Amino acid sequence: MIRPREAVSALRIRYVGGPTAVVEVGGLRLLTDPTFDPPGDYPIGTRILTKTGGPAIAVEEIGPVDAVLLSHDQHPDNLDTLGRAFLRSASLVISTVSAHDRLGGPVRGLPSWESIDLPRPDGGTLRITAVPALHGPAGSEHLVGEVTGFVLSGEGLPIIYVSGDNASLDVVRAIAERIGKVDVALLFAGRARTALLGDADLTLSSDAAAEAARILGARQVVPLHFEHWAHFTQNADTLRSSFERAGLTDRLHLPTPGAWVEL
Repeated sequence: MIRPREAVSALRIRYVGGPTAVVEVGGLRLLTDPTFDPPGDYPIGTRILTKTGGPAIAVEEIGPVDAVLLSHDQHPDNLDTLGRAFLRSASLVISTVSAHDRLGGPVRGLPSWESIDLPRPDGGTLRITAVPALHGPAGSEHLVGEVTGFVLSGEGLPIIYVSGDNASLDVVRAIAERIGKVDVALLFAGRARTALLGDADLTLSSDAAAEAARILGARQVVPLHFEHWAHFTQNADTLRSSFERAGLTDRLHLPTPGAWVEL
């Protein structure tokens, strides 16, 4: 368990689009899964992923970041062409071990449950802990590849869970058992599906996102990666409905592209 929940400092999240957001906490700036390309098609083997909406913020407007949180590098909806170029200018990219093997450079591969501490301007630290993620049903790892999530924590800071492309509530339960409750959950939703795995979910459905929030005891939820790609089968409307049915409407903060969510 990371720490008991207590009074915490402010958190700001600026939604760029897809899985990409700027996270400001503890005086540090982080960026999740960089995707900055315009709409278009991305062939992957015999499949094509189609991006339907571009970023609300151009890559030039992002500015310097202290670290990139990259859930995985093998799919263009989580790391596209301009996102890869952004990584080359980043001082630190935290991702999977296999991403480090493929990308090298500033990428630090962090196995599940290992942590790295970043110094904060106030003299404290922000701890970034890699946590498990499963990008599909159990047994699909050899097809979808390695993925990671993250938990951010520090003295006087909110505990933040960044799910990455995780579709498994069992994984969420394991994280909750290990770290306890979280203050804020950034949940990659949209119920992504492709021909690779048929009708199996590759990311959380709207109902599963609401259940994940309940399991984690999350005080606030900011969904990411639920729009701007054709392989998402659910959207903002289904998220609203699912959280309403679960009695968690007050926790849900659906972000507007380009705007800040302040918590």
